[in-house]
Parts: sequence; C-alpha cells; structure tokens
Amino acid sequence: MKHVRTLFLVSLLLAPLPARAAAEDDEGWKAFGHALSLAQVLMRIAARSDDPDKGMDDVLAGRNTEANRAIAGMLEEATADMPPAYRDRVASIGQDIAALARKNAGKAPAGQPSVDSALQARKDLTAMGLRYHDSKDFLDAVGRDDTLAVELFVAGRGVNLASKDWRGRTALDIARERGNQQMAELLARSLPAAR
Repeated sequence: MKHVRTLFLVSLLLAPLPARAAAEDDEGWKAFGHALSLAQVLMRIAARSDDPDKGMDDVLAGRNTEANRAIAGMLEEATADMPPAYRDRVASIGQDIAALARKNAGKAPAGQPSVDSALQARKDLTAMGLRYHDSKDFLDAVGRDDTLAVELFVAGRGVNLASKDWRGRTALDIARERGNQQMAELLARSLPAAR
C-alpha cells in the first residue's frame, strides 16, 4: 500500500509535465525525462530490492543519489520560469510532502502484521510465562490492564480476540468496564470485521 501511495505521488508530479512537452526540442521534455528517471528508480526499488521499504525510505530521506538528481532536475525545470519567492515556496512544499511521506512510510497498514512480528510476539509472550494461544491468559491480561501483553497477543495472532470469559464478556467489554480506553481502541481496531 505504501508503494501505491508513492506511485500516486509520482503521478501527481508527472501530471502537469505533458502540457509543456509539445515538441521534442521543447524544454518540457527535460522535466519529463527527470520524472521518468524517478519513476524508474521507484519501480526498480519496488521490484528488485530485498527490502523495498528501506529503499523507499532512502528515497524519501534523500539518501538515493539517482532519485535526488531526478527530483532536483524536475524541480529546476518546473520552476525555471517562476520568480524566486515562488520557487522557494514550491521547494518548501516538496520538502513537507517528503517529510510527511517519510513519517507515514513506517506505519504498517492496520490488520496486516508480518509473520516475523507475529512470531516475535509469540516468543515474547512465552518468555513472559504466557501461552500465546490461551484465551484465558489473554483475558487475564486484559483484566489486569497489561497493555504490553495485550498488544503482544494481538500481534501474535494466536488467540481469538472475540473469546469470552466465564461471565460472557469479551476482552473489549472488559477493557471498557475497566475504563482502559487505549486498550479498548486497540482491541476494537484489531477485531475481525463482523460478517
């Protein structure tokens, strides 16, 4: 999903360029070439990298020289006819967009934890003396407001989050009764959609 957002951002940058790209010798083709270079860098990272997330983060953080050249060239071509004050504003907006994208890049989509994180959560629960598959251990953790253990149970994906205690209460019910809003929100987000 992060890659789709990045490609959407690139398409937004590409959209105004064809309007200027009328003739082969027109300056607009230079900007279009820079945009194609950037798109090629992003596609190469997504398709061939062992760690595409790190590659995208490198682009957004300015650590990829090829992407930096392409972005600088696009910015230079796009702002060539602008007064310096507007050029500075466009550059500032671009930096803010990159910072926002970098900030959001680390956030995994809700409900899609990796196998590695689930495995690590199970190991952590076991190290704490809890059974990752035991709904009683899970409900007990909710009852004692053990947010860390509950987060690990959710990440471990080994227990039914909708299981009920002997009184018929779900973990969400227990968290709400105890006034633990943070835990209740975590559980509400993590419960499977009702069918």
